[in-house]
Amino acid sequence: MNLELLESFGQNYPEEADGTLDCISMALTCTFNRWGTLLAVGCNDGRIVIWDFLTRGIAKIISAHIHPVCSLCWSRDGHKLVSASTDNMVSQWDVLTGDCDQRFRFPSPILKVQYHPRDQNKVLVCPMKSAPVMLTLSDSKHVVLPVDDDSDLNVVASFDRRGEYIYTGNAKGKILVLKTDTQDLVASFRVTTGTSNTTAIKSIEFARKGSCFLINTADRIIRVYDGREILTCGRDGEPEPMQKLQDLVNRTPWKKCCFSGDGEYIVAGSARQHALYIWEKSIGNLVKILHGTRGELLLDVAWHPVRPIIASISSGVVSIWAQNQVENWSAFAPDFKELDENVEYEERESEFDIEDEDKSEPEQTGADAAEDEEVDVTSVDPIAAFCSSDEELEDSKALLYLPIAPEVEDPEENPYGPPPEAVQAAIPEEGIGCEKKRQSLSDGPQPPKKKPKTTNIELQGVPNDEVHPLLGVKGDGKSKKKQAGRPKGSKGKEKDSPFKPKLYKGDRGSLPLEGGAAKGKVQAELGQPLPAGGGISELL
Repeated sequence: MNLELLESFGQNYPEEADGTLDCISMALTCTFNRWGTLLAVGCNDGRIVIWDFLTRGIAKIISAHIHPVCSLCWSRDGHKLVSASTDNMVSQWDVLTGDCDQRFRFPSPILKVQYHPRDQNKVLVCPMKSAPVMLTLSDSKHVVLPVDDDSDLNVVASFDRRGEYIYTGNAKGKILVLKTDTQDLVASFRVTTGTSNTTAIKSIEFARKGSCFLINTADRIIRVYDGREILTCGRDGEPEPMQKLQDLVNRTPWKKCCFSGDGEYIVAGSARQHALYIWEKSIGNLVKILHGTRGELLLDVAWHPVRPIIASISSGVVSIWAQNQVENWSAFAPDFKELDENVEYEERESEFDIEDEDKSEPEQTGADAAEDEEVDVTSVDPIAAFCSSDEELEDSKALLYLPIAPEVEDPEENPYGPPPEAVQAAIPEEGIGCEKKRQSLSDGPQPPKKKPKTTNIELQGVPNDEVHPLLGVKGDGKSKKKQAGRPKGSKGKEKDSPFKPKLYKGDRGSLPLEGGAAKGKVQAELGQPLPAGGGISELL
């Protein structure tokens, strides 16, 4: 119901900061589910933190990887998550149970993973220095997509809105449109800068509604195209972009771009600072610049699917941007009037009598008609914002919310039965047989988890020594070293450190990373290397 109250003619973009989500670990990437009810955040210690976005509380934590999570994507029904980490692993997760369904090991780091929008058996993977790969989860097979130039394998790829086509772009500005089922080339064009010079494609993003998509290129211009025109032009076409968006004053390069939920606005995050630029797609004018904390670098941006809310990540914290809400009490009661000053109320003579003589009689016809009219309170109308343009009904099996489990101090001690004192008191009365039964229940009522199947993906001619850009070991960017954020990860997080062992007992991935981060920070502050066995304890 509240979605229908969104102002359709007003501004539908955020105006100010609306708090932060602290994931305890350093956040690196985030993505909303299809309805915007859950936000999945990938962290640098390998955890996936799922937030209930309505209550702004953590609904689930999945100890997914040992290395940092670099890409996430929800399945269409919200029951599955696919994630990629910097150790070249791609995993599928069951959101309700937190179990891993299957894993894929690639020879090179993964830049992006994406579910097919309509078929969650297919996943598109973009490895570094390799052609994009489409995985089929049911039989663990893979298909390497064709590329324009075998010598240029810096390729990005994306499914279109319904998954009928895959758009790929390389470092020479060539866009290929492939049929998803057959991988046949349907259309192609080259992105040029003014003259015949080409520019590298950094990312391709599609709107949730409509046929538009945007291309973020190395020449710092965001080009918006109409997908229907691309298909009409065919191979080696020359389509003109609907809009060219850029920061003419500062010549800002863009880290991440995406459409608003209704496709009417485009947000781009600066690669130099924590700043979000919002344009109106139809006109191409810049409507808002949202500035975060100075000196922070932006890592990821996600626009809420149905509301004017943006989530951005910088320095390991998720920032939320929303509209400035003005309370309008007259919306709740039509006869309510807001007063600037007190007004003396004049009481009528018979106002509080049992029978109000001065009250005017209502028309019988209108009252009778309202009483006779039956109101349907049982059938539920589908919410238009949650349905695609070619669908009339919502997905009945969709996972919109997660049950939030209470925190248990010591989960090893009898997690499901009565407290240990009650068990001990009951043993003498019930006999030895019950004691054995009770002991087996307290040891572990759950069956052992099945180990997920791991499939090695062999790719021809792909170098094995590549390092993910998040880790910043290779590459030319000074900013990329900051983005990995491991030495910086402990900055401002000391207050959380006592709670981490308590909340996430036995998590193998978190402690080595945090220890390295803390050691790196202390070493940087002292300006001298620590001894090999030395940690923070030696300084204390």
